[in-house]
Amino acid sequence: MKTRTLGSHHGLTVSAIGYGCMGLENVYGPATDRRDAITLIRAAFDRGVTHFDTAESYGPFTNELVVGEALAPIRQQVSIATKFGFDIDPRTGARTGGLNSRPAHIRQVVDAMLARLQVETIDLLYQHRVDPDVPIEDVAGTVKTLIEAGKVQRFGLSEAAPATIRRAHAVQPVTAVQSEYSLWTRDVETNGVLETCETLGIGFVPWSPLGAGFLTGAIDAASTFDASDFRAAAPRFTADARAANAVMVDLLKRVASEKGATPAQIALAWLLAQRPFIVPIPGTTRLHRLEENIAAADLELSATELDQLTEAAAQIKVQGARLPEAVLKWSYR
Repeated sequence: MKTRTLGSHHGLTVSAIGYGCMGLENVYGPATDRRDAITLIRAAFDRGVTHFDTAESYGPFTNELVVGEALAPIRQQVSIATKFGFDIDPRTGARTGGLNSRPAHIRQVVDAMLARLQVETIDLLYQHRVDPDVPIEDVAGTVKTLIEAGKVQRFGLSEAAPATIRRAHAVQPVTAVQSEYSLWTRDVETNGVLETCETLGIGFVPWSPLGAGFLTGAIDAASTFDASDFRAAAPRFTADARAANAVMVDLLKRVASEKGATPAQIALAWLLAQRPFIVPIPGTTRLHRLEENIAAADLELSATELDQLTEAAAQIKVQGARLPEAVLKWSYR
């Protein structure tokens, strides 16, 4: 697979498309069997993926354990990104429902991450959400000491505002920023995040690049969701919203038909074309979807095709907030 580099300072060279491991947990329904999850992660590597994204909160903890076991035999050939920032008891996994980026907590959870991931150093450590109770300078400074100690290689931020990114970057260079970005979630184009990354030489990692599955065309107004599936409570996934938003999928299907591709591949190819420092991390639990996503790295859209797709998508008013309000409150601080 083609490669891209995240960050101009001590950059991280990775496959153009990474693999988001969150969906292996009970986020979109029941969790994937451990052995099946390990098999799928290794299949991703066999097909060219070298960048794997996880977090302590996925499970909690179980996703890091699976990723660690899956990648242990090929550790030197891959990069692993993980995240801290939620208030989770490191011993029990109990959550308070809040955030915690206090320096002592960060140091404690990083030691636990290293053990779960079976690694000596974390390639890319993100703050999962900005904690308003802890100055970002203190967070960046703590990660800087962890980098100096060799426990972490690079620093990242997730769903952070431009001003926060700049303040953090002044203390410890930020390698990558991770936010939701896709054809139906384009906030980072207008809120300054993408521009800030470009100005400062920071890589950008879109999560949910396929709209939590909606942009694949596999979900419609008649689809149902398991009670454990977060989409069951997401405003953008109500039956009415799905019916209204089908016009976006119709657009992707039309372009896909013309290119001999799938809607998912068009959505990923569009993202890759937006900036050379963008590395999407689609997740899936199915091998054929994994192969479909990976193939998007070789799909070329002409300048005309990109312009037409971008303009057509911009004319569509997407219905429903991208996440429940309780989660959205932590974004772009």
